[in-house]
Formats: sequence, C-alpha cells, structure tokens
Amino acid sequence: MEIKDKILEAINNNDVCLFMKGTPDAPQCGFSMAVSNVLKHLKVNFNSVNVLEDENMRQGIKDFSDWPTIPQLYVKGEFIGGCDIVKEMFEKGELKSLLENKKII
Repeated sequence: MEIKDKILEAINNNDVCLFMKGTPDAPQCGFSMAVSNVLKHLKVNFNSVNVLEDENMRQGIKDFSDWPTIPQLYVKGEFIGGCDIVKEMFEKGELKSLLENKKII
C-alpha cells in the first residue's frame, strides 16, 4: 500500500486522527504531547499515528497536507492544523464547539 493510501485510510477510518511523534501515552515531542493532552482533556476518543515508526509516513503526511510540521490533527476527514492552531482553538473554546458540531463529544 502506498503511503498516501495509508494516510487516507487512517483519516477516513477514524473520526479524530492525530499524526504525532510517539504515542499518546509516550509522546516524543512537546508539541505532540500538547495536542494529545488537549484531546484527552476534552475526553475525545482518537486514533494516533506515530510518524517516527516510518520515515515515509513522517514525510508523507507533510506532503499530503502541505503542512510542514507534526503533529497534525484531522477531524472527520478535515485537516484542522498543528499544535499552535489546536491550542489556540482549545483556548477559545472553538475546538470543543467543532467536536460537538461533528458529534464527536
């Protein structure tokens, strides 16, 4: 399976998908930990993809989204953004509203 297909499968098969460095229980960078913690705080059931396990995935998700950094959050197939955007949306209450509107929480 090509990397783009793996990315699409992860995004399409999960309402909330976080491409991150490490895992939610053992994040490998502060930015990934921050986004994971926001989702945990909101009690969101989410899938994570550890991009450190596969260099093709690490680069592939950047190419797929045309976004240069990781983590990257997708909700119901829509790219939401990276750490700064997710944190700002969380602080303004916008992330919770988005998740409620999409029937995730």
